[in-house]
Amino acid sequence: MNKAEIIDLLIVIKENYPNFDVSDENVERHLKYLHDFSFQAAMRNVDEHIRTSKYPPNIAEIRGSLGEQIERDRMKSFTQEYFAERARAREEACPPPPGWKESIYAKLRRA
Repeated sequence: MNKAEIIDLLIVIKENYPNFDVSDENVERHLKYLHDFSFQAAMRNVDEHIRTSKYPPNIAEIRGSLGEQIERDRMKSFTQEYFAERARAREEACPPPPGWKESIYAKLRRA
């Protein structure tokens, strides 16, 4: 993120947490720790934080847990693939041939 994006982010935080410090020193501190982080990801994390906490977010909460974000994205893609496979299976599904169930029962009785 650049300094303008940091300021935009802090403005959103200040609008929701009136006592949040938006001094030049705080802007520089946030820039130091968030310069390598995506503005969109930070804004998503801040939005989620605002929905779930009555306290302003710290830098770690703005960054979020990167490992959890990666795992969440991986699980989303896995779930989409799973549902696509289930949809394909549903389209290809057909009833078993006549007598199949009875032949299975007969084999089980012999065993």
